[in-house]
Amino acid sequence: MKKVLFLVLMLTMGLTYASAQQAEIKFDKTTHDFGTFSESSPKVTCTFKFTNTGDDLLIIHQAVASCGCTVPSYTKEPIKPGESGEIKVTYNGAGKYPGHFKKSITIRSNAKTEMTRLYIEGEMISKDGLVAAPQN
Repeated sequence: MKKVLFLVLMLTMGLTYASAQQAEIKFDKTTHDFGTFSESSPKVTCTFKFTNTGDDLLIIHQAVASCGCTVPSYTKEPIKPGESGEIKVTYNGAGKYPGHFKKSITIRSNAKTEMTRLYIEGEMISKDGLVAAPQN
């Protein structure tokens, strides 16, 4: 009985210690506004920088955009506590109607907050400089 009690106590202490260490992700910004750009140069890119402010390795599991016109790429290696990484997001408006857009990128990680959303937005004007009506 003493051995079982001892094992349960050790298991509980081990789980408590393991759960105490956790990665945390902190972004420098969660929204990027491209402003106005022309349909003749429809590809725009921005970078979201983040830091692991936790005390365990941070692993980005996936970055998923809300549509196919937006492509995220991210740091694949585990990020040590105190170190930084980045998520690069490219919006390609080729073949899209000019006007305002807002897209989201969902980041899934092993951080304390497992899911974070990043947003990009902007206004693509037609090649002749006209602004279209807002899109829904």
